Amino acid sequence: MALFAIVIALLLEQVRPLAPHNPAAAGLHGWVRAVGRGVDAGGEQHGWLAWGLAVVLPALAVAGVHGLLGWLAGWPLQLLWSVLILYITLGFRQFSHHFTGIRDALEAGDEDRARTLLARWQQVDAAALPRSEIVRHVIEYSVLAAHRHVFGVLVWFCVLAVPGLGPAGAVFYRNAEYVLRYWRRKAQAADQPVSPALVQVAERAWRAVDWLPARCTALGFAIVGSFEDAVDVWRSHAARFADVNDGVVLAATAGALGVRLGGATLKPLAPELAGQPAGAAGLAAEGLPGKPPTTAHFSQVVGLLWRMVALWLLLLVLLTLARVMG
Repeated sequence: MALFAIVIALLLEQVRPLAPHNPAAAGLHGWVRAVGRGVDAGGEQHGWLAWGLAVVLPALAVAGVHGLLGWLAGWPLQLLWSVLILYITLGFRQFSHHFTGIRDALEAGDEDRARTLLARWQQVDAAALPRSEIVRHVIEYSVLAAHRHVFGVLVWFCVLAVPGLGPAGAVFYRNAEYVLRYWRRKAQAADQPVSPALVQVAERAWRAVDWLPARCTALGFAIVGSFEDAVDVWRSHAARFADVNDGVVLAATAGALGVRLGGATLKPLAPELAGQPAGAAGLAAEGLPGKPPTTAHFSQVVGLLWRMVALWLLLLVLLTLARVMG
């Protein structure tokens, strides 16, 4: 059932992508804001309580609905529920329009528009970026977005699909990423900022939640790209990133494509966004080994991501066949 749910959700997302300001996103935003305001009292224990309410409770609710639908009507309604949850949490189209717009601007020679689109996408100051740095940042942001919106979701969906709770895994992963991003931003806000303890808890939890998905994504990139180079760069350079999970993904990408990633990070446009992570934050200025990024690497990135999707589907087909035949 997991295979069919993933395939249907990916097809639906390509045909009719979910709008950024959809009811599910608005509901999550309101819930996380309410939890932060109601529970955050500055202590670590309050931080863990808030994180549990914001991340774990919605996942448990999704798991409860999944189990109830199975008890009432069997697997058909469970399949529909899984498709709905994956449609909300999974998909390239949640970020690919940014990638496409910047790529088209660069290919048309309009670097000013590319800088504007990059700044609007990540809320960073890109006014002084040379062409190669625009390409590098777009590749980094896009690969990390694909990991967080697609491959990381798939890992947690499949992990919890084993005990029959797949949709809960997708919600758990996406919520864990969202609360970190939201609370980092709110920590810098002048109006009702969250406590440092809340941000620290969200960071620690996210590192644990993303540990396995990051390495699954990196291994997949190595398999569908240049395996030896990807593994070599991964082992030698991933630890140089401030966020080691992001470092694993980006180092494997650099090796798989033979492109030089990493380097100076971009400053946020507004002070209240200073706590928001940006791509390859914390990497040494010299970057990773590889060729300087050019617009030709855009098509290689797209190919790498779609080969990764094909690899996932192949693995799920094999696992489904093994389960049926076993």
